[in-house]
Amino acid sequence: MTEHTAPSIKKSRVLIVDDDPHALEILSRLLGREGYECRTVDSGQGCLDILARESFDVIVLDVMMPNMDGLQVCEKLRANQATRAIPVILLTAKDDMETRSRGMALGVSEFLTKPLNKQELFTRIRAQLHSRELDRRMAETAAAMGGGKG
Repeated sequence: MTEHTAPSIKKSRVLIVDDDPHALEILSRLLGREGYECRTVDSGQGCLDILARESFDVIVLDVMMPNMDGLQVCEKLRANQATRAIPVILLTAKDDMETRSRGMALGVSEFLTKPLNKQELFTRIRAQLHSRELDRRMAETAAAMGGGKG
């Protein structure tokens, strides 16, 4: 069996949303080295637009962006059936209770404070991907058992 005939393993897809081009580049490079397939977008509306066309396994989303901040984006994601289950890791430069409380109410999966610790970022992404996979398996099992009716 040659290298080319080995089955391919699906890479997890990460959407990175930040209005800072430098942050986008750094995050994309770091996550790419860890084996993630990354896409970047520089605005909240850009995030919503790309999610209308493509699917992602996790979203890394900055809070402070012009026009539509990360919390507003998260609110729209959770209101949409197609995007409500995607884990969102919210990046924030200000670690205040108001931002965290609002984010938790909107269904943010994780919070990370800038400047980021890359190991913590990797760990949080892996945890969210693992959790999402368990949810998927549980849903499949429930469906196979007749939706849990009985």
